[in-house]
Amino acid sequence: MSRRAREKAAAVGAQGAPARCTVSVCRGCCCGTPKIPGLDHAAQLADLRGSLAEVATVRPVACLDACDHANVVVVQPSAAGRRAGGRPVWLGLVNDRDAGADITAWIEAGGPGLAPLPAILDLYVFSPSRRVRQHLDG
Repeated sequence: MSRRAREKAAAVGAQGAPARCTVSVCRGCCCGTPKIPGLDHAAQLADLRGSLAEVATVRPVACLDACDHANVVVVQPSAAGRRAGGRPVWLGLVNDRDAGADITAWIEAGGPGLAPLPAILDLYVFSPSRRVRQHLDG
């Protein structure tokens, strides 16, 4: 996204509805497939969309190429969160309902840059390679 587009999005957020976090849920090669057994992937996505409908945009994305951490969720800060220093947080191995509830509670509190990351989510945080990060950050 260009600087002009980011500024426009921030201005729209300031004038009307608050700018929202974006939650990208990997649904590609391994994530969201039977390769990760014991998890209802469609229900997980539906639960996140339902619980975050008022505070974040939840979107499935193609393979993020972080298969070592399959079932990846990336929480990107709102415009206000980014201005406060927030950066995207990559969470891997998000394979249980409790993790989704913890992610939801954090985003409801403000998410990256506006609310501290709950200690329980530290268990899921990982840093992908620069090449992989550019897929969402760029």
